[in-house]
Amino acid sequence: MNLLLLFMASVIVVDGLVGDRGLLAMLRARQEYDALSASIARQRAENARLRETARRLREDPAAIEEIARRELGLIKPGERVFILKDVPLPKP
Repeated sequence: MNLLLLFMASVIVVDGLVGDRGLLAMLRARQEYDALSASIARQRAENARLRETARRLREDPAAIEEIARRELGLIKPGERVFILKDVPLPKP
């Protein structure tokens, strides 16, 4: 009788640790939840940054000019472009 009771108690403890709703499953679910929460926070921050960029492009002509100059290399009429090249030092 004592062996049967000990066996049943062992089965319950093992099931509580590694079963479908056991301690290990709960810890894995918690880690996954934390990772997903962090991912959602990053996505929300990225969305806010993109919304701000879109707003600037709609409302601020200077933002469009900045992007045209930086990404497309455009210049205003009358401006001059200077291209500087690295010159190797002469060998002694």
